[in-house]
Amino acid sequence: MGHKKRRVVVFSGAGMSAESGIATFRDENGLWQNYKIEEVATPDAWKAKPSMVQEFYNLRRRNIRESSPNLAHLQITELQEVESVLIITQNIDDLHERAGSHSVLHLHGNIMLAKSSGPNAEKKYYPVEGDLNLKTDFCDEGYPLRPHVVWFGEDVPNYEVAQKEMQDADCLIVIGTSLNVYPAAGLIHCVSKSCKCFVIDPNVNELNVPNSFELIPMGAIDGMKFLMNSYFKKEG
Repeated sequence: MGHKKRRVVVFSGAGMSAESGIATFRDENGLWQNYKIEEVATPDAWKAKPSMVQEFYNLRRRNIRESSPNLAHLQITELQEVESVLIITQNIDDLHERAGSHSVLHLHGNIMLAKSSGPNAEKKYYPVEGDLNLKTDFCDEGYPLRPHVVWFGEDVPNYEVAQKEMQDADCLIVIGTSLNVYPAAGLIHCVSKSCKCFVIDPNVNELNVPNSFELIPMGAIDGMKFLMNSYFKKEG
């Protein structure tokens, strides 16, 4: 198009994947319905009942494998053709990658990978082909493999990288996140004053965002379509 590519950061959350049929833990139905977060998504849960935790994430992985990227994922992929796009996602699925996005930073891990349950968990990640099995799947050091997921109470290894990317953004698109999970939610406050910021969410008026952010009260698919046909078409 002949214009200088802008640095666009897409900050995505569960609402992005919900339109692909992936349940969030705030849904009244779906995979989380019969589980409490502290029973499946904390280090203590892994220590107490590793088999239950492993099975829960095996179920989630199957659900993700059966799902497909939606039109919002694909529109972000299209945006790569005219802008420099980085996705910072709170989601543990691989739908952004499967849609064709090149640069995806997972804040809370990627369920299609596993890591050691030992002390060197971040040293190496292992691809997961099917389900993880406590009795047969081990890291190179002999510890059982666990999902590559950041549980509540654990550090977010990519947080500082995400902060830097936010600071350098020319445009920020926040999409499908309630901005209730910290420290991730605090990232939106890292952008520069010159950064053009949008928030796409059906309940956007209930979100706590700076006044400078433009609110788009739509779901992920309709919101991205609106943005592609307005801001990026007009600016590009």
